[in-house]
Amino acid sequence: MTRPVPMLLLLLAIAFPLSLLAGRVWLDFGATPNAMVILAELRLPRSLLALVIGAGLGASGAAMQGYLRNPLADPGLFGIAPGAALGAVASFWFGYAASPILLPLFALAGAAGAMALLALIAGRTASGTQGIALFTLAGMMIASLAGALTSLMISLAPNAFAMSEIVSWLMGALTDRGWGDVWLAAPLTLTGIACLMVAGRGLDALILGDAAARSLGMRPAMLQAWLIAGVGLAVGSGVAVAGIVGFVGLIVPHLVRPLTDRRPSQLIVPSALAGALLVLVADCICRILPTVTELRLGIALSLVGAPFFLWLLLRMRRGSGGRLA
Repeated sequence: MTRPVPMLLLLLAIAFPLSLLAGRVWLDFGATPNAMVILAELRLPRSLLALVIGAGLGASGAAMQGYLRNPLADPGLFGIAPGAALGAVASFWFGYAASPILLPLFALAGAAGAMALLALIAGRTASGTQGIALFTLAGMMIASLAGALTSLMISLAPNAFAMSEIVSWLMGALTDRGWGDVWLAAPLTLTGIACLMVAGRGLDALILGDAAARSLGMRPAMLQAWLIAGVGLAVGSGVAVAGIVGFVGLIVPHLVRPLTDRRPSQLIVPSALAGALLVLVADCICRILPTVTELRLGIALSLVGAPFFLWLLLRMRRGSGGRLA
């Protein structure tokens, strides 16, 4: 067990019970009507879903930064989250979003399509610097294409109500989520994190360089396949039930990396726990803020993540003598 894991587990043990009580109306089991129903049917699945989504995003960010050897890498940049968003928007566009199961299924289909396309393009050259560059460019192309198609569908929305629903969903939120969303996202996210942990040994070998990694038995194509599967399941399932929640995969590896030995394999689990904690706390803040309507989770995390990204860029600039590495 790496050093930050016990600390993060302790923080989660404190934050999780508090999240069950937090909201516009703080639960008081002696005074709040139907307090147990609110707890069991609203607060508990919402808090569990925050943990699941945050864990998937945090672990994916750690794995992608390790694979690309780039501290600015974020799982949302490689097409899977935009692909899932495109699938979800398609369900709104065709009028299937009213079904509690069809919307996430459309989103998962979009994520699966992006995964397949990424594997098809990048898998042809899976080794060395060229393979990593091709993987990055393929992901960015898929993200750009999915974003353009999503914008096209929004502009051609059949009515104003559908457009409003699409835009609201894309902002990312855990409002009104229930047990069905938990049962859908949790198994897929945990499977994705398991795939990333399997890839951890190969990620550690990459630190030594491509030639040394291959001499240690690392198979580039297999490593890339585990990463695509892991990120696809962990990120795609989160987008399927909550919309776009950004910056978690970028922020949390930086926060926990100094507490580890900096090996990618030792960063995946702490990043998953830190991501779970970050999304849980952010969702609690969204619930209790005295706004007219509840602040969307995706907006709240972007308000934190964008300044963090700027700070990271400035730190890299100072560390490279006035130029970005």
